[in-house]
Amino acid sequence: MKNLFKARSIILIAIIMVTASQSNGQNKPSASGYAPVNGTEVYYEVYGDGMPIVLLHGAYMTIDKNWGQFIPELSKTRKVIAIELQGHGHTPFSERKLSRTTLASDVEGVMDYLKIDSADVAGYSFGGSVAYQFAIQSPKRLRKLVIISAAYKSSGWMPEVNNAFKNLKPELFANSPMQAAYDAVAPDKTKWTKFVEQMIVSAGEPYDLGDANIAKITSPVLLIAGDNDGLDKIELVKTFQLLGGAVVADFGAISKSQLAIIPSQGHVSLMSQTTTILTYLDSFLK
Repeated sequence: MKNLFKARSIILIAIIMVTASQSNGQNKPSASGYAPVNGTEVYYEVYGDGMPIVLLHGAYMTIDKNWGQFIPELSKTRKVIAIELQGHGHTPFSERKLSRTTLASDVEGVMDYLKIDSADVAGYSFGGSVAYQFAIQSPKRLRKLVIISAAYKSSGWMPEVNNAFKNLKPELFANSPMQAAYDAVAPDKTKWTKFVEQMIVSAGEPYDLGDANIAKITSPVLLIAGDNDGLDKIELVKTFQLLGGAVVADFGAISKSQLAIIPSQGHVSLMSQTTTILTYLDSFLK
């Protein structure tokens, strides 16, 4: 019963993510379409002009639901390339194993297709772990990295979160706002259950991109977290240290990476702090 409660709690969080994150309904992409990469097609949208930034959404999300409030502001001064990962939104379901390595390779493939040599990359939650992997395997394509409420290994989350992920069931997603959002844009609505099953398998598999690999990231990294977002804050500080942070700046050079912990925020509510996050992004990305 306790595990079931935890699982239902995670589902509730995901539902809130879909319903609480809204677009303004007025921002239209200057370009959109499908990039043929790695045996599938990945949907993308492009907004604005300037230095490119790639946006990677959280699990079960779409571009609009995750980034709808951010794109209008970011696109005023940047070229925004927003991507929907395998099986999400417009991007079709694929039988490929859902791995961060493959998804990060998809991101690079979209950049190739759009002739983007290098870009800043920002990822939230599941998209944040993919962004970490992109930084590891495609360092020459990365300028700066923004990680929002995400971990590069399972132990970066609190035990309650990992336990809840292990108990997810497809039926908990049935007739949810997430399914409604999927049905609205998916190229094949009949793949919903397979998509959910694939995501649940991925969520239940322990992962670790490697401390040594994180320490090798040379691009500046901005870590953003809510103080109660489910990330293990001890592990988060260790991550910051691997990236060259947590030094005594008064005694020497300050780290080029940054850590921002926003008070009174959970994993979901954090993304509603649009103004605060945009302020951090604007300062870091300049």
